[in-house]
Amino acid sequence: MAFYRQVGDVPRKRHTQHRRPDGGLYAEELMGEEGFSSDSALLYHREIPSALVDIRPWEPASQVTVPNLPLKPRHLKLHDLTTGNDWKSLDAVTGRRLVLGNADVRISYVACGDVSPYYRNAIGDECVYVESGAALVETVFGAIAVGQGDYVILPRGTTHRWLPDGTEPLRLYCIEAASHITPPKRYLSKFGQLLEHAPYCERDLRGPAEPMLVDGQDIEVYVKHRTAGGVGGSIHVAANHPFDVVGWDGCVYPFAFNIADFEPITGRIHQPPPAHQVFEAGNFVICNFVPRKVDYHPLAIPVPYYHSNVDSDEVMFYCGGDYEARKGSGIGIGSISLHPGGYSHGPQPGAYERSIGVEFFDELAVMVDTFKPLDLGEGGIASEDEGYAWTWSGRGPGH
Repeated sequence: MAFYRQVGDVPRKRHTQHRRPDGGLYAEELMGEEGFSSDSALLYHREIPSALVDIRPWEPASQVTVPNLPLKPRHLKLHDLTTGNDWKSLDAVTGRRLVLGNADVRISYVACGDVSPYYRNAIGDECVYVESGAALVETVFGAIAVGQGDYVILPRGTTHRWLPDGTEPLRLYCIEAASHITPPKRYLSKFGQLLEHAPYCERDLRGPAEPMLVDGQDIEVYVKHRTAGGVGGSIHVAANHPFDVVGWDGCVYPFAFNIADFEPITGRIHQPPPAHQVFEAGNFVICNFVPRKVDYHPLAIPVPYYHSNVDSDEVMFYCGGDYEARKGSGIGIGSISLHPGGYSHGPQPGAYERSIGVEFFDELAVMVDTFKPLDLGEGGIASEDEGYAWTWSGRGPGH
């Protein structure tokens, strides 16, 4: 995002000599978007960042998807993807299981406890929501401590790794774009500052505060990248540790934003989902539904009206509180609901009437709305509650 930061030791003028204490030159690296035509950052390395000593293939977890056929609403129970203490041996990168995806976005989930490999997503930005647990995210820009409720935005091409902290699993809801993830344009001034009506501001964003300087040689970096057939993986073995940046500045860098710092927009009658939007990307948006005062018109019905998203698939990840409109459906913490385009959906039976007169919703959910159909990944198929589609009628096929 176009919010300038400077960390560590940088020269007064860009693209000029910046010398080490021994007189040698630091290696200046431009990390820029849209072919030198958009936001960028300049990083100053102790060693040459392009120096490799080996390259070999890496096979990421299954990226195979199948269409949502026949078209149906689905309930996916993500906590069922890990049993017992299996999470202790999994990490935040290689342990991910693909739940839903299309050409624009892939949604994965992992509960983990092990340190991840060094990793770089060369396909698009990542937005990782921390459902529970804590971790240190080490990056080429510096480290960020993250915990429950944090969105972690990792720009495309950012080398990083996850170090879980604590005795409980680190649960991550991973939204991987094929584009960049930014604040919605309507929240921004023409120069990129978050405006007064935006539900958060730059003060709420936590970026790296100091450089990371790590010595090392022959460091493996797992790279997820594009191929002619879709998604591929490679392991680049860097001659020197990639975390050798003495300073950087610019408008491209990782940051964390806690969902508790999102200030909900409310009204006398029900507010539509765009009021809850937090980020946008190519052909999808991210919204969050947070604890909030609800509609205060004397005849208001606080739960959503039934709606048919003719241009979108709607994915809700339920991560806190008790989501009023889904009571009685079997949905709970760690659930996903998929309501596809072409299907009219809304509150469960009885929720309409129960919500009348309610003044406050204690609920927490992350929503992804896509503008192309979502297919099911291996993790989605493995975690499905087959009875969800019939919870509005109370009876299914053959009854």
